[in-house]
Amino acid sequence: MRTWRDGDGTLTVGTDSGAGAGAGPGAAAGAREVPLRIAASYRARTRGLLGRDGIEGAMMLTPCGSVHTFRMRFPIDVAYLDRKFRVLAVRTMKPGRLGLPRLRARHVVEAEAGAMERWGVRPGVRVELKAAPATAPEVR
Repeated sequence: MRTWRDGDGTLTVGTDSGAGAGAGPGAAAGAREVPLRIAASYRARTRGLLGRDGIEGAMMLTPCGSVHTFRMRFPIDVAYLDRKFRVLAVRTMKPGRLGLPRLRARHVVEAEAGAMERWGVRPGVRVELKAAPATAPEVR
């Protein structure tokens, strides 16, 4: 099992369409890459998107099985992922809501409302998540 760290990364959609049409050797040709912020520490997961007016790309909370939108300033799309990064469910949540926990969910990806549909994220689709390489601090 992989250990995630807070930081930046990339969410790739369209590498494996799962149960839908288009699966096969050329399925990755239409892949879409989205900038991703990873929140793996307790502090980063607790903060999430609170206090922000929007997000460029998406945010992954891991480990995570449910979310809320109390004190959020904008509606969000929430994708619940299992351990193999297959999308279990996608929900749009308005501010001030409590999402139901998903029993098999291991990760949650959040984005501005409408983004998941534009990216093609829907139940059954497998997404790929990559953390950006850690950079060592510059020594002078």
